Amino acid sequence: MLRPRIIPCLLIHKNGLTKTVNFSQHKYLGDPLNAIRIFNEKEADELFVADIDATVHGREPDYKLIENLASECRMPFCYAGGIKTVEQAERIINLGVEKVGISSAAIENPNLIAEISQRLGNQSVVVVFDIKKVGLFKSYEIFTHNGMQSSGLNPIEFSKKIEKLGAGEILINSIDCDGIMNGYDLELVKNIRKSINLPLSVLGGAGSYEHIKALIKMNGVIGACVGSFFVFKGKYKAVLIQYPSRAEKDTILSELK
Repeated sequence: MLRPRIIPCLLIHKNGLTKTVNFSQHKYLGDPLNAIRIFNEKEADELFVADIDATVHGREPDYKLIENLASECRMPFCYAGGIKTVEQAERIINLGVEKVGISSAAIENPNLIAEISQRLGNQSVVVVFDIKKVGLFKSYEIFTHNGMQSSGLNPIEFSKKIEKLGAGEILINSIDCDGIMNGYDLELVKNIRKSINLPLSVLGGAGSYEHIKALIKMNGVIGACVGSFFVFKGKYKAVLIQYPSRAEKDTILSELK
């Protein structure tokens, strides 16, 4: 039986672990390898790692870094950042990564989704949407390049398109909620969830186990991605890696429909 996944999200910036607020205000957190070792010990369900520099600077993925991360990781691992070709995606999967996340490349060349899916299997393809409310009516729109470039695309309509192209999963990331820790954008999640049949993961806004429970209660089987809440402790945001115990996870998953 499929169950919701609770997924730590790690951002790589200048080869170190970082955390942002609304995709800015970078705070250095240390060595990503150390964070992965702790999440191994805490038996995390899955891990999402994004190199947020690669696409912005127009460079290829850092394969040596990915290899090091994959060699440490003892859980399913999704890597995103700088992937623009099938060959790059295949090389990353061959390094021991289970899934590749594509974002700007999926918008610039949607057929890449189908190409990677056909080569590696759709279970290996995650399309990542960075979404922000824009305009007078606060409509949702997909952005790329760390939220700096508007695509003009509606996330619901584009979700339907990439499902037909063979994506295996969608990860939606709310720019407005990033690092705020006041809860997920449940309206956005609900609207996308009812529009597609693909597995869906959600990032941006988790600040408590209650927020994760609310997401699962509304949407059932879903990936609850968590950034700040799993790396900060207390009102002064001291750096401390945390993850729910088995008892805490059982309580959270009790909200499954």
